[in-house]
Amino acid sequence: MDRRIKYTKKIIKDTFLSLLSEKDIKNITVSEICKIADINRATFYRYYLDVYDLLNKIQEEFVQELKNATTKEDNNISTFSKNLLNVFLDNKELAKLLFTTTNNVFLLNDILEVAYEKCKNKWLEDLPNLKEEEIEYATVFIFNGALGVVNFWIKNNFDADIDEISSIIESLSSYGTKRFIYKK
Repeated sequence: MDRRIKYTKKIIKDTFLSLLSEKDIKNITVSEICKIADINRATFYRYYLDVYDLLNKIQEEFVQELKNATTKEDNNISTFSKNLLNVFLDNKELAKLLFTTTNNVFLLNDILEVAYEKCKNKWLEDLPNLKEEEIEYATVFIFNGALGVVNFWIKNNFDADIDEISSIIESLSSYGTKRFIYKK
């Protein structure tokens, strides 16, 4: 992609995300984005249909980045979660916005799908006697909890180290809350 196109898309996205941190998406206009980004409306419409399409494209890119961060070598929860957490850390402002806006349900489902496929394939390989329904329930339970931990981490301004958050996710996923509630 041409550098000018990359720059233009970046300035549009940065402007939009800045506005989204200040107000609800329904109160953001294409004209406002263009004025702040110092571009004309035709340039905006060359890449996006409207502000909702822009948000959708940003979310799709973020989910794709999460998918690209996982590899076949991620055969344990710790490595897998560290790779995903690094993507969140590399996209701090976006992560904050996506986890705090009311439009995050679809994004969270996409993130859950990334983790679900990885987990399901690993469990089917390691534990062939598990029923698919059991895997689905366990995966939904574990990864909704993991997303809750990530959300808490983001809301606390990424205050903990990735290794610490990954360890918490791994421990809760493997052993439940027992280790946290009944510490010796």
